[in-house]
Amino acid sequence: MAISVRILGIDPGLRRMGWGVVTVEGSSLKAVAHGVITPSTSAPLSERLSHIFNGVSDLVRAYQPDEAAIEDAFMAANAASALKLGHARAAALLAPAQAGLPVAEYAARLVKKSVVGTGAADKAQVAAMVGILLPGTKATADAADALAIAICHAHHRRASGLGSAA
Repeated sequence: MAISVRILGIDPGLRRMGWGVVTVEGSSLKAVAHGVITPSTSAPLSERLSHIFNGVSDLVRAYQPDEAAIEDAFMAANAASALKLGHARAAALLAPAQAGLPVAEYAARLVKKSVVGTGAADKAQVAAMVGILLPGTKATADAADALAIAICHAHHRRASGLGSAA
């Protein structure tokens, strides 16, 4: 009998942070929930980061994932954007880590390749494949990206050093 593992996927962003929870049992994937954390864009950076941290902490408490996965940092259009994205990633990484969860990080190209078959897939392709892999799931782009990160983690858990195959 396969062990069931619940995974929280996080698509980091300072304006819109997508999240998705999936359960993997053997080779079966099921969507549990998904959504977007949206801090006020007019709030100071510290308040936005607190909103992200508290939102992810609430998700960890509500859905009790066994593991978490987040998209790795990438170089944004400019250094200021990259730094702000790094702050958002840190807030999102800290919440599951403080709850004692292992957190894996995946490059965007690997996530896309794992879900769509090509690392150059666009958001629409990712969302469409998430809908196929998780039937009945209709997620916005940010939430679909987070679900894709969770799916990627489900496929790469052993390679990332987290547990045995689910």
